[in-house]
Amino acid sequence: MIKEKWRQVRDALVEDIEAGVFKPGDQLPTEPELASRFGAGRHSVRRAVLELSKDGTLSVEQGRGTFVESGTLLEYAIGTRTRLRRNLAQQGVDISGELLSAHHVKSTDKVAAALGLVAGAPVIESQRITFADGVPIAFGTSYHDAERFPDFAARRDVLGSTTEAYKTYGITDYLRAETSLHARLARPDEAKRLKQHPDSPVVVISALDQMMDGTPLSYKKVIWSALRVKFSMSQDGK
Repeated sequence: MIKEKWRQVRDALVEDIEAGVFKPGDQLPTEPELASRFGAGRHSVRRAVLELSKDGTLSVEQGRGTFVESGTLLEYAIGTRTRLRRNLAQQGVDISGELLSAHHVKSTDKVAAALGLVAGAPVIESQRITFADGVPIAFGTSYHDAERFPDFAARRDVLGSTTEAYKTYGITDYLRAETSLHARLARPDEAKRLKQHPDSPVVVISALDQMMDGTPLSYKKVIWSALRVKFSMSQDGK
């Protein structure tokens, strides 16, 4: 049986990547150049790139081009002391983040219940995006009691760490009280922000952190790229 041309192009690209012809982070030649290289039509090249972008081998960035994914699959351990930077930085990647927005809003019933507040009570809603070696791996929204932590987002942004920000409020340790997660296909806006194909999966994690005495600290919902991060459960979070 003769293999469809786009499959031949896909397999040839994979062979080139595995052989180091195209290295992690490299930009691929243009569509016409790839068509000439593999003796294929542009439709076949386009289909091959599409399939490889779905499985995370390639990253198609609008206005920039197509790139070989630069990172290995990171491991994130979820436990009672889940700490983002400690989880990922030990794997030899540079972890950075950016504060996208921070606002005082009225809490929804769900957020208020998680934080032990009355529905409609003021909370700080902050949105952040996280990068590993400059590649987006997650973004999400966290909520804090606005009366207890009126400027938490600003302190977190300056100090670069949730743990360090809590210390400025006299909180030296805290625990992950609840974690729930599920996988689904990325929505268009999520795929754009994570720079991955819309048909690729994400992992949605909702979490509640609390003080050592059980007092709620924060509720968050984070969208993770399932192509770049895998998760494990740990009793102690180490």
